[in-house]
Amino acid sequence: MLPSLFISHGSPMLALEPGESGPALARLAAQMPKPKAIVIVSAHWESNELLVSANPRPRTWHDFGGFPKALYEVQYPAPGDPLLATQVAELLNAAQLPVRLETGRPSDHGVWVPLSLMYPEADIPVVQVSLPSQRGPTLQTQVGRALAGLREQDILLIGSGSITHNLGDLDWNAGPDSIEPWAKAFRDWIVAQLAANDEFALHDYRRQAPSAVRSHPSDEHLLPLYFARGAGGKFSIAHEGFTMGTLGMDIYRFD
Repeated sequence: MLPSLFISHGSPMLALEPGESGPALARLAAQMPKPKAIVIVSAHWESNELLVSANPRPRTWHDFGGFPKALYEVQYPAPGDPLLATQVAELLNAAQLPVRLETGRPSDHGVWVPLSLMYPEADIPVVQVSLPSQRGPTLQTQVGRALAGLREQDILLIGSGSITHNLGDLDWNAGPDSIEPWAKAFRDWIVAQLAANDEFALHDYRRQAPSAVRSHPSDEHLLPLYFARGAGGKFSIAHEGFTMGTLGMDIYRFD
């Protein structure tokens, strides 16, 4: 059975400058059987209602600005899978999580940046599930649990976000060993709760975790972690690290 994964996807430049995360993602992919398909929740598809992409040919969406021209030339033409999208919707509806299919959704960079480093051939169908971010961690845990059985069908479930995400506090000149203490304290707290399987504390992170609001001024980049945890089992760390002083690049797996 495949694990579920939480991937900190970092800056879109990860696609061109993979640093330590790129090799870690490649190793992780090599350690697992090649999935038949991928179902992914990205921090960059926020929505009011729960949606599932049934686009058979999603385009590569460069949903950012101010980066080098070469980044806008990167393409990741992985196909969609409308039949799997329908199955995902049926599982969510059966779990009393009303959902609607969306046929025009492109692949945002939270999808194609990490997948381009894991599966550069772009030959695995990808289905994206939206992130109703205003409904918080509990919903994402429920969505993960509703879809957990897909892992038995060789379908890889991924939450793509960031373990810390405060763009206002980035230090663009920081070296790879430079980590702000408050960002590390938050990351270490999350890891401790994951290891203890303390769901209440994890769902209540904005009150309990040190520097929670500074680490995540808004929820959307942490919420995919709850999807991955809900979909999987035993927690382990596949990769850990920071970039630009405060941007956590951890990768977790749930077997």
